[in-house]
Amino acid sequence: MAPNFAQRGGTTNTTVVYVIDDDESMQASLSNLLRSVGLRVETFASPQAFIEFKKSNVPSCLILDVRLPGENGLSFQQEMITHGLHMPILFMTGYGDMQMCVRAMKAGALDFFPKPFRDQDMLDAVTQALARDSQRLAAEESIASLRTAYASLTEREQQVMALVSAGLMNKQIAAEMRLSEITVKVYRGQLMRKMMARSVADLVRKAEALRIESSHEKTL
Repeated sequence: MAPNFAQRGGTTNTTVVYVIDDDESMQASLSNLLRSVGLRVETFASPQAFIEFKKSNVPSCLILDVRLPGENGLSFQQEMITHGLHMPILFMTGYGDMQMCVRAMKAGALDFFPKPFRDQDMLDAVTQALARDSQRLAAEESIASLRTAYASLTEREQQVMALVSAGLMNKQIAAEMRLSEITVKVYRGQLMRKMMARSVADLVRKAEALRIESSHEKTL
């Protein structure tokens, strides 16, 4: 049974599937299929037209034909990275072989469809691709929030955070920074609040996500 994205909240404002294929009949076929389950679809005859199109910052995926006039879909897969585009890619081709499929998958493609393909197989793959991109965007948003919170810390608070994350106790941090233990407790309380850390373990996880290391940790 085809997924109904409209019922899930996957309206034109919350998800989008991009299609690049120079075959207008294939564009129309895919567009009709995807719109039948409530998805917004944008079609393009060339990679350049896709690059120039203003994209929404919503869960997305790209259905990409391997063979395009003057452009190789596998090469464009690499070019997308230079444009800061990290959405999942579903390849399709009428001329595919095993070597081409392996190359696409090793480069990060989510799936590879020889033409003609089953509608349900494509819908299932698109569902998976949009779910994966939703997770990617959520992770990026989370990291961005962490970076903003970390930037709000004073230099001293950042130093204390690094040392707490390295496993040092307040007394050890005080000796390391040549501060009183009471002062360290104040800094620690402030940074926990600013980082919205519920516990030391939570703070350590956030420090790891931000890839924060202390000079003390590097010498261990």
